[in-house]
Amino acid sequence: MNKNIITQAYEVNRSMRNQSNAHPSFVLWFTGLSGSGKSTLANAVEKILFQKGVQTYTLDGDNIRQGVNKGLGFSAEDRKENLRRIAEVAKLFVDAGQICFSAFISPMRKDRAMIASIVGEEDFYEVFIDTPIEVCEERDVKGLYKKARSGEIPNFTGISAPYEAPNNPDLHIQTQDESIEESAQKIVAFIENKIKK
Repeated sequence: MNKNIITQAYEVNRSMRNQSNAHPSFVLWFTGLSGSGKSTLANAVEKILFQKGVQTYTLDGDNIRQGVNKGLGFSAEDRKENLRRIAEVAKLFVDAGQICFSAFISPMRKDRAMIASIVGEEDFYEVFIDTPIEVCEERDVKGLYKKARSGEIPNFTGISAPYEAPNNPDLHIQTQDESIEESAQKIVAFIENKIKK
């Protein structure tokens, strides 16, 4: 670290923000294949919690790549840097007193471990949106799987690049067996249980 960079201490801190919001702050990291329902579920959960007065914010892959990570490509190095930056942004939202939903494929276990170490293990909850690839392909409104299978998109997770499912996710959601509302309510219940502790 540059010795000329000094951490600035502010009088308003995370603990005070959590107290003001009447709930703790943490990250729910939604991982799963493209089309599994990560962003859809994050949106549904955030809507429910917002109506209950819970302070939330959602980080989404496409949106982040239009701004903060606009200059990054899809090489292995760029993908890792993409996730590292997102983890740092999510950590800032935790400090700001928000419950941060992060919806990213994040296919490799080692990268998700890196994210957890940046955010802080005690503030990181892994939510596995477990949807079979054939269901993801049926839902593929962007046509990405079709392009990946024809070779137009190289290194596409689930087709030409691997996805490593979490071994012990904090929450395991199987979207092919239930509606968005049912899955969202399971996640809301998980969060409310964390808030009450």
